[in-house]
Amino acid sequence: MPDLAVTLAGDLAGPVDTAARALLGCTLTAGGVTVRLTEVEAYSGTGEDPASHAHRGRTPRNEIMFGPAGHAYVYFTYGMHYCVNVVTGTDGTASAVLLRAGEVVDGLPVARSRRPAARTDAELARGPARLCAALGIDKSFYGTYLLGDPPLLRAPAAAVPALAVSTGPRVGVTGAHDVPWRFWVTGDPTVSAYRRHTPKQAM
Repeated sequence: MPDLAVTLAGDLAGPVDTAARALLGCTLTAGGVTVRLTEVEAYSGTGEDPASHAHRGRTPRNEIMFGPAGHAYVYFTYGMHYCVNVVTGTDGTASAVLLRAGEVVDGLPVARSRRPAARTDAELARGPARLCAALGIDKSFYGTYLLGDPPLLRAPAAAVPALAVSTGPRVGVTGAHDVPWRFWVTGDPTVSAYRRHTPKQAM
């Protein structure tokens, strides 16, 4: 029986697209709630990926993206939402995987109390901001080591089969939007809707 923690640590230390694929089916626990990840999105690092927060180099905001792997990168967006990423790759080289959606598998009453607008349980963590809301993740989670003892991020007993995984372009990014680095469990009801970025028209 493989050591799942060691296996996951090894996956996260590899290329970001491989790490993203390996995160499907993993569980993340925070704030008394556990979700099974059903949709993720990969972002590479400095000078390689115009859609990445680390594309232009280190800043106080993205510092944790430069490693080591296994830590949480949390950012605030649109002045109202938090999003959480898992840092990947080798120490000193920035990359991270955005956690886009998941199924709540433990702590349903808590998740429902945090997401009263959700019409169904499938909507509780559908989308990166909703996932953070369901888990109670905010800026205090930034830098958290997810593979500690006990781990907050756990690998599944068996990986999601390749035939059950879909890939496609990333959602709502202005640069490199056609890079097929979004991965999701095919047909899962918790996966978020795809929305391509639409540039604003000049007035």
